[in-house]
Amino acid sequence: MVRVQVPATTANMGPGFDCLGMALQLYNTVEMSFSPAGLFIEIQGEGASEIPKDEKNMVYLAAQRVFRLSGQEPAGLKIKLTNSIPVSRGLGSSTAAIIGGMIAANILSGNKLSQKDIINSAFSMEGHPDNIAAAVLGGIVVAVHADGDVKCHKILPPKNLRAVVSIPDFTLSTRTSREALPQQVPLNDAAFNLGRVALLIASLYSGDINQFGTAMEDRIHQPYRTSLVPGMKKVFAAAKLAGAKGITLSGAGPSIVAYSDHNMDLIARVMRDTFRQNGISARSLVLDISPVGARALEIK
Repeated sequence: MVRVQVPATTANMGPGFDCLGMALQLYNTVEMSFSPAGLFIEIQGEGASEIPKDEKNMVYLAAQRVFRLSGQEPAGLKIKLTNSIPVSRGLGSSTAAIIGGMIAANILSGNKLSQKDIINSAFSMEGHPDNIAAAVLGGIVVAVHADGDVKCHKILPPKNLRAVVSIPDFTLSTRTSREALPQQVPLNDAAFNLGRVALLIASLYSGDINQFGTAMEDRIHQPYRTSLVPGMKKVFAAAKLAGAKGITLSGAGPSIVAYSDHNMDLIARVMRDTFRQNGISARSLVLDISPVGARALEIK
């Protein structure tokens, strides 16, 4: 039996569309063991009534991919999922399922796949590397796919940086959110984002989070998704007034992430209340950045 912990992740961080990700201290756990025959899946917590408990389960599909790559054919599997990451809220729940399933299966198979193998295999299922790399490595990660390989670099977060995640009480699929995006963007908008990404990376390395307000601005995906998240602009404005250094849509949404080193409870409250003023029930979590990625908690 193996039990694996995987962090939630927030992707893009504003201008870094599909290439920046950050791990958060909110976790799912995957417990997996061989059984004589069949498939048994138990789910507790977030998504317990929605997530498939058969061969369509993402954790199972990810595990099967690793077993095939490792030359294993288990007669049966027992899987227990304990989920704290909300489903379809832009916090990497599908990534956590894929990574959790792959790492658990890899341990059961004798660790035949390297960390790089896991990242590349997970990318082939997920389709973009930002959440994947952050979930595996932890911290803040720059990740791109080039020449059939995910290239990634981990950045340790600035001291005292924390996140407020405001989670609306509705789901938004990644597919729907991506369909709202144009196939091409104006050159000026592309140049705008390139400059912001460069400033954001420099700010992360220097620890100057006061630059986040400008560095986390975006023109190539968030403006097109505004209509999918009622009250989004007002939540952004309210968080900034409460002291947020930067604020972004989390991945494909609908969750919104504010970044700061102070006033965390106030920021959380005004974000939640602003959503409610726009007819959307929401909850806010104050989270630390997870410095480590997915890891085994128990191996028997």
